[in-house]
Amino acid sequence: MNKKVLIPLIVAIAVLLAGVAYLGVGLVKQRQANKEMEELAALDKKEMENEYEQFARQYSEMKTQINNDSIVAQLTQEQMRTQKLLEELRQVKSNDAREIARLKKELATVRAVLRSYVLEIDSLNRLNQDLREENSRVKGQYNEATRQIAGLSSEKASLSEKVAIAAQLDATGINMIAKKKNGKAVRRIKDCKSIEVSFRITRNVTATNGVRTFYVRITTPSGDVLGGGGTFAYENRNLECSMKKSVEYTGEETPVTVYRQVGEFLSKGTYTVSIFADGNMIGSRSFTFSK
Repeated sequence: MNKKVLIPLIVAIAVLLAGVAYLGVGLVKQRQANKEMEELAALDKKEMENEYEQFARQYSEMKTQINNDSIVAQLTQEQMRTQKLLEELRQVKSNDAREIARLKKELATVRAVLRSYVLEIDSLNRLNQDLREENSRVKGQYNEATRQIAGLSSEKASLSEKVAIAAQLDATGINMIAKKKNGKAVRRIKDCKSIEVSFRITRNVTATNGVRTFYVRITTPSGDVLGGGGTFAYENRNLECSMKKSVEYTGEETPVTVYRQVGEFLSKGTYTVSIFADGNMIGSRSFTFSK
């Protein structure tokens, strides 16, 4: 072959072989690049799936942290929506760029909604904690007030009891005289035709002023009561009295004298005179007649 023709042919073949080699290398690089992109897309999809799963679990956890039916219902709805998007993502091929982009945008929305619920629930929990602490504080104050009221009631009852005791009348200087028909004192009790009992109601500024009835009860040596004066209330029962008298009491010392006619036989021995007023025994004294 002519040398002039051979050399250009060899050069052309060399150029062609170089071009084929270059295209081959380019195709290999392209395939490698495509493979890497597919792997990155698959990793990106897997990462998105993991985030969707994580968000769905967070919704479940949040529902256990709050006692509000309305919010729980909203969380359930968002959880179902998240799970639906997760299923859609699992069905999409990693190289479907349009769907992947859409679901990535949806993922950003789910993330933002979830964050808003986290903040809301945290705020509600803090509010509930504050309310529980306030309720505990108020309950403590109520219990303390109840104890104080109970203490005041007890003190009031004690004070009332002390006032009642202080206001109780007191009979002193009790005296009993057995008299003859002519009004003179007898030497022998069997000659008694009337009995005079006198006493003094002591001064008491705490006692209520007004008309008071005083009951005199005389017990004979045999234990019988010289009756005839009616009855009066004492310690949930009615007692017979020998005589009684109503007088105006002003808080100052007040003398009282009562009389009883004697028709029965009186024997020698000890006679006990007891004075009662306002349901209380306010004085007592014994007198012995030896004849």
